[in-house]
Amino acid sequence: MSNYNVDLSIKPEIKAFFDPITNTISYVISDLVSKACAVIDSVLDIDYAAGRISYEHADLIINYITSKKLNLEWIIETHVHADHLSAAPYLQEKLGGKIGISARIIEVQNVFGKIFNEGTDFQRDGSQFDALFEDKDQYKIGTLEAFVISTPGHTPACMVHVIGNAAFVGDTLFMPDGGSARADFPGGDAGELYDSIQKVLSLPEELRLFMCHDYGPGGRDIQWETTVKDEKNYNIHVGVGQNKDAFIKLRIERDATLKVPNLIIPALQVNMRAGEIPSDDEGYPVLRVPINGL
Repeated sequence: MSNYNVDLSIKPEIKAFFDPITNTISYVISDLVSKACAVIDSVLDIDYAAGRISYEHADLIINYITSKKLNLEWIIETHVHADHLSAAPYLQEKLGGKIGISARIIEVQNVFGKIFNEGTDFQRDGSQFDALFEDKDQYKIGTLEAFVISTPGHTPACMVHVIGNAAFVGDTLFMPDGGSARADFPGGDAGELYDSIQKVLSLPEELRLFMCHDYGPGGRDIQWETTVKDEKNYNIHVGVGQNKDAFIKLRIERDATLKVPNLIIPALQVNMRAGEIPSDDEGYPVLRVPINGL
């Protein structure tokens, strides 16, 4: 039985934007009554080899919001992503809105602040974000009621955002044939991830679940929407018959075979700053590469 109050009668408008470079799905969630909206897990384009930032993906979102005459109220990060850079500051500069993330961002900042040797100028208190959410916190997108569920395991600062009949799960879950996300990053824990997934699976079976990533297992087309019911019945890592011990064993063994994400070094530095690119003493944007640090 779920400890969370879900109102399936509320049906927000949802527009998905798939980025094929990082296999990330960003979302615009709209309240048709007030014309307010939120963006979840935006993507900033980077040519890492060339050291070039661009905004094609974010501009698609901006063009959609402006064409629909929507008012951007929230820019949500489901966690500190290690595989893509957030476009949150760019969206905020163009359209406004508050940037929100889990209050446990502070733990992530403490860990990676040391890894990247950030020094005392880098504040490790989450102050780069406009809102820090705790488990069960509520917020509004126009007239839409939203609330958060703390789902650590992939990272300490992972959260699921529930908005009416839709939940945005970040990297807590993948599509049923994709299973679950890795739990071997600093601060990750396979047992915690299993418990977090059980929170999601305790929600009403009709609740729509929206993924942050999909990789098209077996060559199928990219997908990003499923339901609690289908995850419970068919998820290859946590579906019917899978217990916690088996999940932990599976995750540890599988994670040991996974490569480090291509963009982990720039992504962590940028995303733990709410999407801001760090700069050197002269104010020039610059990224660090820690040797044998990750």
